[in-house]
Amino acid sequence: MTTVAIRKKLVDYLKVADDKKVKAMYALLEDDIEQELEYTPGLKNQLDAASAYYKKGGKMVSAVAADKEIKKLLQSAKRK
Repeated sequence: MTTVAIRKKLVDYLKVADDKKVKAMYALLEDDIEQELEYTPGLKNQLDAASAYYKKGGKMVSAVAADKEIKKLLQSAKRK
């Protein structure tokens, strides 16, 4: 089963699970859930710049197009 399918099953299950099970699952994962993402100043600047560019109508690449380009680059790197 793919990770995407597992995520969907978990989300669907959490919608109908009884409170006791939801609390038990939360207790199991609490440390991971409560961790804050820490961005380096450089990464935050890059994300802010990309966001501003997008909001001004800048051209963005779709995830599908990016995946294709990445696969093409990886294949050409293997040949070298």
